[in-house]
Amino acid sequence: MLKLKIDEMTCNHCVSLINRAISALDKNAVVEADIASHSVTVNSSQSQEDILAALDEIGYPATPVASCCNVQMSCKSAKVAD
Repeated sequence: MLKLKIDEMTCNHCVSLINRAISALDKNAVVEADIASHSVTVNSSQSQEDILAALDEIGYPATPVASCCNVQMSCKSAKVAD
């Protein structure tokens, strides 16, 4: 699960565009948005980098929010080689 802060998300139209961009990457993605806190939670098979790039491309740059359960979002050096 990926939690994002999107400061430019201010209305339901913004949420719709964000949903559409993420769905274009992964039609099975689950996106939950909270306009008041400018946050979006994404459950998707796509990588964080792909989701961030898609959102940036449509004018909604996002910042990953670290959580106690997902160290990967807060520390890129934690990646392990396959």
